[in-house]
Amino acid sequence: MALGALLCVHAHPDDEALFTGGVLAHYARTGRRTVLVTCTLGQLGFDPLGREGADPEHDDESTAALRASELRRAAASLGVGRAVTLGYRDSGMSGWPTADHPDAFVNARVEEAARGLAALIDETRSSVVVTYDEHGFYGHPDHVMAHRVARRAVELSEGAQRLFYPVVPRRILDDFVARARRDGIYLPPWILEAVADTHDHDVAVTIDARDVASAKHRAIAAHASQLDTVDLVAMDEEAFSLLFGVEYYQLGWSRTGASLACGDDLFEGLP
Repeated sequence: MALGALLCVHAHPDDEALFTGGVLAHYARTGRRTVLVTCTLGQLGFDPLGREGADPEHDDESTAALRASELRRAAASLGVGRAVTLGYRDSGMSGWPTADHPDAFVNARVEEAARGLAALIDETRSSVVVTYDEHGFYGHPDHVMAHRVARRAVELSEGAQRLFYPVVPRRILDDFVARARRDGIYLPPWILEAVADTHDHDVAVTIDARDVASAKHRAIAAHASQLDTVDLVAMDEEAFSLLFGVEYYQLGWSRTGASLACGDDLFEGLP
């Protein structure tokens, strides 16, 4: 029987490296097929001149092209077997008027987007799907929409068995932030604003990905245009592995309704 694939659903280029770089590289190394779905083109990230998406002079078109090339390099670093971009427009941060654009991801029809994603899940024989929790990890509108679409897609699919969310337990996040501040490392807002009400008993699977931390590090570095991660890229390998080498996953949905606790494999009990 063929092994089921891992499919990760992310909102923007670079999210795959930051949130699930370890698990993608880990399962690629074990021989699992890995599939990356990026919902938007990320055209409201930092543009080639370092301007944020809210800047009136921001160049959306060149940013989308640049981020697409960065995403290809990052996916290669992580050993991603197949990368799919859904092509929605980046909605921007909470409160930005860019969310009013009719093509912005936040304005997508959830059912329509979910049916397309469900078809991809079944086409790729992905039994495990990963995306953000209902808070989008830190509240980004596109992350929340990715959750809504993926959550509905696994229900509509025939083959998905489990849906997981990357989380960081409160004790781990507090320790991480304290260490980073002690060492003078700039932390991007998505870390500081994380909705970290996760407790140890909420973590279903812990992935020790320190053996592939260098691949995750290279994937983050591939997204060089995104200036808020420059300090993470500059970290030495030992420090990076210490802070980013372990990933934690909460079980958000299971086709059988079964729960998992304290495991080390997203595919435990699955082919």
